[in-house]
Amino acid sequence: MSVETPAFSLSEREMEQIERKFAEIRTLGRGREKALFGVFDGSLTAEETWALKFLYVHMPLNDLADYDGSLFLAHVRHALAVRKRAPWGERVPDQLFLHFVLPARVNTENIEDFREAIYAELGPRTTGLSMAEAILEANYWCHEKATYIGSDLRTLSPLGMIRNARGRCGEESTLAVAALRSIGIPARQCYTPRWAHCDDNHAWVEAWADGKWHYIGACEPEARLDQGWFSGPARRAMLVHTRVPATYPGPEEITVKGGPYAELNLLANYAPTRTIAVEVREPDGTPSAGARVQFQLYNYAELFPLAELMTDDRGEARFTTGYGDLIVRAVRDGAWGQRKIRIADGDRFEVALSGGLPDQPEGSEDFEMVPPPELDGPESEPLSADQLRRHEERVAEGAALRRGYEETFLTEAEADQLAAQLGLPADRVWKVLEPARGNSREIAAFLEERVPEYGEWPLLLLESLREKDLTDTMRETLDDHLAGALPWKDSYARELFVPYVMCPRVLFEMIGPYRKGLQARFTEAEVAFYQADPSRIARLLNEGWELREGPGNLRGKAGPLGTFQLRAADKGSLDILFVALCRSFGIPARLHPSEQKPQYYTGGTWVDAEIGPVHEGTETRRNTGRLRLRREADGRTDAPAASYMENFTIARLEGGFYKTLLYPHGKTDVYDTAFEVEPGDYRITSGVRLKDGTVLGRLTYCRVTEQAETEVTLTFPAPSQHIPVYGTPDPQTPLRQADGTATTLGALCQGAQGTMIAWLEPDREPSKHLLRETGELAETFDVLGIPVVFVLGSEEGAPAPAVPEAAVAGLPEGAVFAGDPGHSALRRLTDAGIPLGSGGFPHLYALDREGNIRYVQSGYKPGSGKEALQVLSDL
Repeated sequence: MSVETPAFSLSEREMEQIERKFAEIRTLGRGREKALFGVFDGSLTAEETWALKFLYVHMPLNDLADYDGSLFLAHVRHALAVRKRAPWGERVPDQLFLHFVLPARVNTENIEDFREAIYAELGPRTTGLSMAEAILEANYWCHEKATYIGSDLRTLSPLGMIRNARGRCGEESTLAVAALRSIGIPARQCYTPRWAHCDDNHAWVEAWADGKWHYIGACEPEARLDQGWFSGPARRAMLVHTRVPATYPGPEEITVKGGPYAELNLLANYAPTRTIAVEVREPDGTPSAGARVQFQLYNYAELFPLAELMTDDRGEARFTTGYGDLIVRAVRDGAWGQRKIRIADGDRFEVALSGGLPDQPEGSEDFEMVPPPELDGPESEPLSADQLRRHEERVAEGAALRRGYEETFLTEAEADQLAAQLGLPADRVWKVLEPARGNSREIAAFLEERVPEYGEWPLLLLESLREKDLTDTMRETLDDHLAGALPWKDSYARELFVPYVMCPRVLFEMIGPYRKGLQARFTEAEVAFYQADPSRIARLLNEGWELREGPGNLRGKAGPLGTFQLRAADKGSLDILFVALCRSFGIPARLHPSEQKPQYYTGGTWVDAEIGPVHEGTETRRNTGRLRLRREADGRTDAPAASYMENFTIARLEGGFYKTLLYPHGKTDVYDTAFEVEPGDYRITSGVRLKDGTVLGRLTYCRVTEQAETEVTLTFPAPSQHIPVYGTPDPQTPLRQADGTATTLGALCQGAQGTMIAWLEPDREPSKHLLRETGELAETFDVLGIPVVFVLGSEEGAPAPAVPEAAVAGLPEGAVFAGDPGHSALRRLTDAGIPLGSGGFPHLYALDREGNIRYVQSGYKPGSGKEALQVLSDL
């Protein structure tokens, strides 16, 4: 193959691979030929041409469906221009530029032309700085734009994050990576998919400066690199990874490589590691080549696969991980084997596949999962008083700038005025305007324009969306779905029409204006044809669309119109397209709430629409069974209250692996109604997490048959009930009340059932977790009469940190805030021998009615508020 000389230092082999793959991508994208590839007909430099081709060959299928070539060209031109302009541009090697500066995608966010907007603000601020200084400055800028709040799994774009001014850690890190790439600094998003010591995950950022990768906590600036509240937890991780275009030639270990992406294992940057070899044996003892091996970790009450690898010709799969426990499950040709391993025990383990055994065990089995131990980090040079003071000032300045922007959002008074003007209920209008935040005026304008013509329907459309949708859905999109759905408003009851016909949200795709575009591609006769029998839509997709599976978490995110045009998609995107086509034709449709299978509504029931070559468009009414959970009958008083994805989950055996059913996180009404599930083999995973992170788990197996009810008792392992006394603080320890007047620890901690007290850094994610958890438990705290004291400490001479207003609103009635100037009260606790963990803030204590400390937790640990409450309840 003849290849022209590129503008980048690529080998001839790399150039040939790019050209070959680009030809394949062009064939795959022929359904959107002009939109995707028309930019190559314009005037392009050699650099632009090769950079564009590089982006295309590493593009997930979803991006080929959803975006035009002009957007990618804009990213290319800005990245190349900044590379020439930035003082460090020439020092960034081509391979790092191509893999960690050029890419427009960071996570699963909607891709936008963010570089110019971000550079316009951040570029001048980093002029004259070193690369390391520029990384720190970029994070101060990100902190000015956004802060942490928990949210759903859809990832906001960088510009959407700025508009919203808050988001979860995956969105904070997406913004930070985008900011760094916008000023020409290589950056990548790092994830620990699940922690070993607590039920959560986390994302942060690595940035490259003059030959070395450094880490930062996104939107949570520090005064130096390689520092963050998560440093301690990261030393207990079992995997930290990042996704990168598959041609990356760097030194990091590749955990998974498939399609356009590779997954790099970065754990060795943070924690002690060991590379283990798992040898899988067939029932006859011979090596099992090509077996799928999952390395599973207990988290959110499920056995979550950190990684899935294939065994080589010797039947081996190698994985680098931390010094905790894992469950290894291997599957090949219907046979499976499973064992729990302790990494500290060695570096070679064997898993034997089953022979003529039943599909799954019977009864139940218990297991214990121990996380890696807590480790002290390396000593770092202390910051000078001036450095620390300036850093704290900048953090406070950034928070003030962000609050100033938030003050531009529509207020409740303005929402009430709009509601009165439109004749709508004020509480319902505010309920859609408040979460819209920086997009609230766009949402208000939509109501103002459309309510006079359509009455209540525009408000009902907004109410059908998720809160996050309100932050980045524009009038063009809302108009499309309102006008495209209303012709069928009288065909169904409102409770069926609004969520399953009018609502545009299907899964976690970006909502776009697809109805008019889809409807225009069919005649009235064709629409009537599909309305008469919606199974024909499934057959249309199975016969006319190429099914291709994309990489991992990028599956199933393409918008319906792009998938329709491309005529190629992964299974999730085809499912989304099916639902969107049905709704565009006035047919109620959905993804099943727990199974996520596409369904349409007909004859008073939901009917499965099997999409994919295996089923060949065969649609069936759901033949289901019922799984009823029963409470333990032995009178145990220490059994935890059942809560889905907090201490138990249900999973169905599929292809040798268990797939967790998707019920709402925290669902507690689990004994009231039987779960309607498909017939098959099921496993209930239940567990109790101890304070040190160890899990006592139980696997309970059962089989559900068609049109029958299976009863299973949900049980939990019983941990030791010894609750130690960690010390008794002096009740005269001085604190300050919120108004600045003097008080004491004893005066604030006077609960008849005990008290929970915590020292916070309210701008940091771990403290925000604790505030949110306490709000979620407010009713329980109030019923038990347990006061909650949040202490805001500060260094000597520094201003007291501000309390987030949103956090205060949902706290228990007995919650109070106190001040601890100079952290003197906290130091008195430690001087008295009361433990203070190395994990940093928050420092959480539970005191019994006599003032003895019975629970201690420092640093990041989701669920610690519930643990403290449980200890006080047990006492």
